Amino acid sequence: MSGPVEETSAGSELGMSTIEVREGRSANIGRLTVMRILPTKRRRTIGPWCFVDLMSPGDVEEPPALEIGPHPHIGLSTVTWLLEGTALHGDSLGTEQLIRPGQLNLMTAGNGIAHAEQGVDTDVNVSDHGVMGVQMWLAQPESTRHGQSRFQHLAELPEVEYENAQGKLLIGLSGGEESAAETDHPTVGLDLTVLPGAVVPTDPRFEYGVVPIDRPIKVDEEVVEPGSLAIVPVGRSELTFDTQGHAGRLMLLGGEPLGDRVMMWWNFVARDKDEITRAWRDWDEGNEERFGPVPSDLERIEAPRPPWLKASK
Repeated sequence: MSGPVEETSAGSELGMSTIEVREGRSANIGRLTVMRILPTKRRRTIGPWCFVDLMSPGDVEEPPALEIGPHPHIGLSTVTWLLEGTALHGDSLGTEQLIRPGQLNLMTAGNGIAHAEQGVDTDVNVSDHGVMGVQMWLAQPESTRHGQSRFQHLAELPEVEYENAQGKLLIGLSGGEESAAETDHPTVGLDLTVLPGAVVPTDPRFEYGVVPIDRPIKVDEEVVEPGSLAIVPVGRSELTFDTQGHAGRLMLLGGEPLGDRVMMWWNFVARDKDEITRAWRDWDEGNEERFGPVPSDLERIEAPRPPWLKASK
């Protein structure tokens, strides 16, 4: 469930002292329409989180299939989290892995990896709504972004419970629990169901993003609609949530500010245009030493030409 982004470059904004709410925007991945929550206007990263898509086929009789053919990544980790349905992941490490709701796929690109994802029906988990989920990216720090690729599948994750809130810990430390997910930068990711008056402890070193899934949620004094993002600056030791009498589901994503200036274009996360140009050429020319073959019957996705390159190059 990866998806291309337009050219963006920025680090975490400094000096923010209050919670801010930003609206997401619609984007297309194949035949799917998703809500792109991050990056957003004037904000590219929250901790190392640099990309968040909410994928839902919507209220349609025949949801479009999830079919994302082989495509490349550099400098990031993909975090795949399903809410409904089942998907098959295949990558150039030779991985073939089914993923279901409540399970985590974490693929780290390093210098380069290619993968594909396809929604499938299984006897144990058939959804009338197709595949629904959240696709997220973590930007890798300088120390690991040129390193080896790796893949991790976690079929079981720690359960966490707070005052009027409970859920799953995807990544990091929280609520006295620790996820086995391997990341390269201090990070946390939670899927929470909250009730009115929920209080969730947070790390004062972290900045956070709150992403409502199914209903508006009040974060302290700010109301955040599904399809929008609340950005919480560093320095907070807890967050309160109100859901107007109903249970609400949200993603809580945080981490220490990355510090590096990040450039994103298409499926690449880098630091400058030259790095992205080399990755684009390697994929365009079929460099299998960098982006190996993917075990998938889906059609390979060709990369668009970077807009800063002239057609003759």
